[in-house]
Amino acid sequence: MAVEGSTKAVVTALCANMGIAATKFGAYLLTGSSSMLAESIHSVADSSNQALLLIGGKRARRAATKEHPFGYGRERYIYSFIVAIVLFSVGGLFALYEGWHKISHPEPITEWRWVPIAVLLVAVALESFAMFTAIKESNAVRGKATWVQFVRRAKSPELPVILLEDAGALLGLVFALIGVSLTLVTGNGLWDGLGTVAIGVLLVVIAIVLAIEMKSLLIGESATEEHVREIEKAIVSVEDIDRLIHMKTQHIGPEELLVAAKVAVDARDDAARVTRAINEAEARIREAVPIARMIYIEPDLDRSAATGAAAEDTTSA
Repeated sequence: MAVEGSTKAVVTALCANMGIAATKFGAYLLTGSSSMLAESIHSVADSSNQALLLIGGKRARRAATKEHPFGYGRERYIYSFIVAIVLFSVGGLFALYEGWHKISHPEPITEWRWVPIAVLLVAVALESFAMFTAIKESNAVRGKATWVQFVRRAKSPELPVILLEDAGALLGLVFALIGVSLTLVTGNGLWDGLGTVAIGVLLVVIAIVLAIEMKSLLIGESATEEHVREIEKAIVSVEDIDRLIHMKTQHIGPEELLVAAKVAVDARDDAARVTRAINEAEARIREAVPIARMIYIEPDLDRSAATGAAAEDTTSA
């Protein structure tokens, strides 16, 4: 369900940005507005990014191999990190350069003066639709988390990436509208350049935020607190497991979780009984947290209980 929602949001954003990019670039050719050029490149970068997300999602679904026994789930994180790089370089740095050039050599918009305003308003409508789709799909999976928490904690990278890109696109359009409008009213191209610089700064900030979040996922994040509690509860609910000694979890993909745990068992239990307990624990974990695909449980003696029993025997003696 989460994967389908992510794909729908990505495809919607891709279709919107391809149409917006062509329209903005046409407006730039007619008017020479640097804000329109920056927004055109911004939309091209966004379209490329959505294509990258779709490629990453497809490649991540490949089956595990001998060389990659845990599969390719993290490819989605790699492609999302590339998205941050593209947004920073192609979108942000280009807009900053174009804005600096326009501020150094300001030129008024003299031809097709109101075309940029019409194009930007249409772009706002299309981006709003894409943003609405991303919000709708995100609401289906974010639960009670705030939007900041959702972006920071989400293990599936596509929806946070699309949300930030769409939010940046809408805010960038506002900056472009302000810059172009003031240029048309005052006849001073400086405002167009300032609007372009604002777009560049915005894209650089969004790219840095995305890079930080994707780096954390690439390094490897643990399960959510809710999933950790469910897994612990499932383990200790097994009759022949005395207690959970320690446990580590790690996402090897957005919908794939690795669980490694050491559990305490009674020293008097035979191998068959311990094996049944471990198998039952694995089954209960998968029932409680379906994304727990790879589970490794190591049995050990409950040394704390043994130590306590020995101390009690000594006291009795």
